[in-house]
Amino acid sequence: MKCNFFLFHLTAKAVITVFRNLPRSKYKMKYNIFILLIFLWSCTEKKNSEQQANTNDSYVTKTTFQTILDTANVHGAILIYDSKNDKYYSNDFEEARSGYVPASTFKIPNSIIGLENGIIENEETVFKWDGNERALSIWEKDLTLKEAFQASCVPCYQELADKIGVERMNEHLEKLNFGKMDVHPENLNTFWLIGDSRINPFEQIDFLIRFYNSQLPISTSTTKIVKNIMKMESGDDYSLSGKTGWAIRDGLNTGWFVGYVERDENVYYFATKIRPNEGFDMSKFTSMRKTVTKLALKEMGIIN
Repeated sequence: MKCNFFLFHLTAKAVITVFRNLPRSKYKMKYNIFILLIFLWSCTEKKNSEQQANTNDSYVTKTTFQTILDTANVHGAILIYDSKNDKYYSNDFEEARSGYVPASTFKIPNSIIGLENGIIENEETVFKWDGNERALSIWEKDLTLKEAFQASCVPCYQELADKIGVERMNEHLEKLNFGKMDVHPENLNTFWLIGDSRINPFEQIDFLIRFYNSQLPISTSTTKIVKNIMKMESGDDYSLSGKTGWAIRDGLNTGWFVGYVERDENVYYFATKIRPNEGFDMSKFTSMRKTVTKLALKEMGIIN
């Protein structure tokens, strides 16, 4: 037990001054008890102050992340977690605690739930194209689970959500603890795109940590399959996995990029949530979610 003996000495000295002129028989017991309480209090105060300092040390504000966002003409939060050293890095921790709909980052838990219920068997399971025109031409063909995930095929995952159903969806979401999803019969295949569902960057990273470390109530095979479809790129000494997302509501664009980097026997988790500033070239928004995140990862020496 570490105690603040300087604080104890000053307080005890003051007590002695107060009690000095009283008959010893009247205050001896109370005096001893009071001194003991002061001693314990000084120890508690020291311990609490150390815990607070340790907590603060776990959060590091990175002004360079803000510079990256400003240069890109977007605003929001980049959050990176170094799991080995238990440290979070961000330009704006308050914004990192602000939630929004997960958009296509929900394809991670949606894939998990589909696999756990046997609706999809593995990464080669095919989503059949119905021949109808879709928002993107790359979606207008049969797609395997891996292809649908990496192409972020919205119709494919809406079909999957419909097959899962409201009851099973809510049951599994409660087990997975993925933000605060609002699911009911009227929004089963849109709740991650519009509405009251919410998740923030801290919650995204918490979910990814539990997923990566096999701490979710899901099978080993499901974890293996989803880890595989999440892989995006590899360098000489690192591997990056993740998922983007893009939600549009009332003309407001919100972009996500979440995932993790494996490097040097460490795992770095990231969650970026951005919105364009006035005058932003929206043709660049698709790539900008990944661009600003990777610049932050490079700035920290996590990727090359």
